[in-house]
Formats: sequence, C-alpha cells, structure tokens
Amino acid sequence: MDSFIKNLPKVELHLHIEGTLEPELMFQLAKRNNVSIPFETPDQVRDAYQFHNLQSFLDIYYQGANVLIHEQDFYDLTWAYLLKCQQDNVVHTEIFFDPQTHTERGIAFEVIVGGITRALNQAEQELGISSQLIMCFLRHLDEDSAFETLKQALPYKDKIIAVGLDSSEQGNPPEKFKHVFQEAINQGFLTVAHAGEEGPAQNIIDALSLLGITRIDHGVRCVEDEDLMEQLIAKRTPLTVCPLSNTKLKVFETMQEHNIVELLRKGLCVTINSDDPAYFGGYMNDNFLAVANAHPVTKNELAQFSINAIEASFISPHAKEDLITQVRQYLAANT
Repeated sequence: MDSFIKNLPKVELHLHIEGTLEPELMFQLAKRNNVSIPFETPDQVRDAYQFHNLQSFLDIYYQGANVLIHEQDFYDLTWAYLLKCQQDNVVHTEIFFDPQTHTERGIAFEVIVGGITRALNQAEQELGISSQLIMCFLRHLDEDSAFETLKQALPYKDKIIAVGLDSSEQGNPPEKFKHVFQEAINQGFLTVAHAGEEGPAQNIIDALSLLGITRIDHGVRCVEDEDLMEQLIAKRTPLTVCPLSNTKLKVFETMQEHNIVELLRKGLCVTINSDDPAYFGGYMNDNFLAVANAHPVTKNELAQFSINAIEASFISPHAKEDLITQVRQYLAANT
C-alpha cells in the first residue's frame, strides 16, 4: 500500500503556501533578511509545533511569516513546496496565499504574487506540475481590510483564479464577508471558504448560501446536519479535508476517529490535502499514508480521493479527463 500511495497521481486543493515554511528555511531567510526569531535552532521550532487548537497554531504561523520580505523569499518558499510535490507525485496543486499577513507588514502585493507565480511557472515548465493560485482573506480581520485586499488583487486577475477565507473560524462567521465575496464574484473570481473545521455545520450552510462558494475547505462537521449531508452528496460539493491537520489541531483526537473515510463511503466528494504541512507533520503522501494506516481503505478508495480532487479542481474539463484517465490507468495496472 505504501508503494501504491507513493506513485498514485495526486491533486492538492488545500495548501497554504505560508504553511510550508520549514524550520530550516525559516532560519535561512531570517539570517538573509536580518530578522530576529525567538528560536535558536530548527529543532526548537519543531518542538514548539505542539498545538491544542487552531489559534495556538496561528500564533506561531504568523510569527514565522515575518521572515518573508522579498520576492526571492516567496519564490524560495514556493519552489521548496513544489519540489515536495514532485517527490509525492502531486501533478496539480491549487495554492492558498494570505496577502494580508504580508501587506500589513508593509510588503507590496506585487512582491508576494511575483515570487509565488515565478516558482509556479517554473514548476510547470521544468517539473510538469500545473497549478492555480487562490487568494484568501483573513477572517479575524474586518471586511474593509478584505475589500482593500481585493482591490489590490485586481491587476493580477490573470494570476489568481479564486478567493478564499481562512484564519480563525471561531467568532468569525461567513456572513461577516458576504459583501466582499459578492464583489469578488462580480469581478470574475471563483470562490472557496474554510468552514466546518472548528466551527459548526451552520458555517458550511452559510458559506454556501451567503458567500456563493463552490468548494468547502475542511467541512468535516457537515455530519452534524443530515439535510446538509444530503445536499452535499446530491450536488457533489467538494470538501478539501486535511487529515494530519485535523488531528494535530484536535478536531479529532486520533486518526482512527477521523471521519474522512466515512464521508467518502457516504458518497461525498471528499479529498485529501496537507493544509500547513511544515507545521502539521506531513505533505500529501504522509496524509494519504496516515489515513490508510488508520482505516481499512482499498486501493480503489485511495484512487477515488485523487479522482475527487481532479473533479473538484479549477482546471479545464479536458485537463480533468486526462488526469482522471492517468489515475484509472494507474489503478488498473496496480490491482
């Protein structure tokens, strides 16, 4: 099964590029940019990655982002992640970035987008990895800040496929961002949002109805509402689930308790993703392996996670057909 997972073609739909900042790169950039960080070794950073909820993670996550200053920093960060994609046979990735984390520190929007997209373009040419870029609004900030970020993004519409919503779900319900999402849709952006991770199933319902989203990031608490479950199954609304993240942040105490396989078997369009892999202990293969080791899944079910992710991606119908064919051929050759 390990070998099957390693070579299975994969698509990642829930990945925060700032969450791929490995301690070694954090130290390298801190030194290059003369930024002080409250750790003396990379191992000390890893020791600090013991979280009891989402907020305890976010506190250190935003601290780590302070080392990202120049376009080259964002390029180096993104390129390091893309090399992990190559290693894990991720053939397409849709990457979140949080501009407000950086613009609030005085970093220009063009610096952030320039570094990330340079790496994405290089990966397509040199590694054969396709990609899309999704800009997230930070939900702990106000909607005015989100509107300002949307305005800054307009000159880069050719580089950004969608807008999303991340950060602290507790106390920041979807309705807080209803107007900025409507404007983003008017401007031609696709829409996704984090919902139903730490927050209740109602947040998923509201994100769908008030924000007009096409894909739910996390969504594991959908099981709390039977009508919602039926709707998600009927409409094939994708859930971009992050197993290692969910256990690291205590959404589930153990991987055995995680409901991802149950959701798959109920017929939901559920996918496997790594979220913030530098902080949560694993990239795509690690997440697939964690699920397979905790649940009696079949090769067909593992392949279905990939097919679901292709179906849920923001690529063309023709590109989807090609990737689904790749997965099915791989499955046929390995069963």
